[in-house]
Amino acid sequence: MGTIEGNLGKLLGEDEPPPIGVHNAGGHSPFLLVADHAGMRVPRALGTLGVSDTERARHIGWDIGIAGVSRRLADALDAQLIQQNYSRLVIDCNRPPGSETSMPVISELTPIPGNIGLSEADKAARIAEIFRPYHDAIEAELERRKQSGLPVALISMHSFTPSFKDLARPWHAGVLYNRDTRVAHILRDLLQAETGLTVGDNEPYSVTDHSDYTVPVHGERRGLHHIAIEIRQDLIADERGQSEWAERLARLLPLAYGEVLAREAV
Repeated sequence: MGTIEGNLGKLLGEDEPPPIGVHNAGGHSPFLLVADHAGMRVPRALGTLGVSDTERARHIGWDIGIAGVSRRLADALDAQLIQQNYSRLVIDCNRPPGSETSMPVISELTPIPGNIGLSEADKAARIAEIFRPYHDAIEAELERRKQSGLPVALISMHSFTPSFKDLARPWHAGVLYNRDTRVAHILRDLLQAETGLTVGDNEPYSVTDHSDYTVPVHGERRGLHHIAIEIRQDLIADERGQSEWAERLARLLPLAYGEVLAREAV
């Protein structure tokens, strides 16, 4: 790719939406919701990345349905939500910068021509104008709560496809974690007790230092209570499904968090 925005040398134009969105900023809940893949926008300077609208609207472009679930959940819990508004194809905000999947040249089976041959300046602009502001916003809120002596539990919200490369996924939802199972295992058990749910334990993905960013950096390094939640996209593709899952998590997350605190108090 050539220069990012002509003579301006910028990725995002002044009239384009900011990389982050904050919902219910004054929320009093200890839960801080974050959504790394909530949006599917592509900066005007990058055109379409060589990917059709139909392809970008699939899971390769964003986490379908998770913005709606997260907003409803934030309202139900009186929690703050910080979400990322640009497509994961521009830069994946849950990948360490520099990793192969940070600015993928192929996603699942779809080539991403606009990510081929990026210069260091191209990459730096995406990091500086999309990735960094998003994670700086999360870091600032976590630091604010720390300085104010406020409790915090980091909830990373995601969705996943019903099938991946023609392999069906049976789970309705999954709880993801790396080293710290405190919240994850309790929420897993609560979800499994719900009628008719198949719940993945570190399925359909698992969290690692190399494949993920949000949980290892913001959750584990700070020693916070945290979890990554995955919901299957066909269950939250419409408003009804989004409301159902927001209501379920608004009921179960406080129970899980309360149980964690009770166990630690013994």
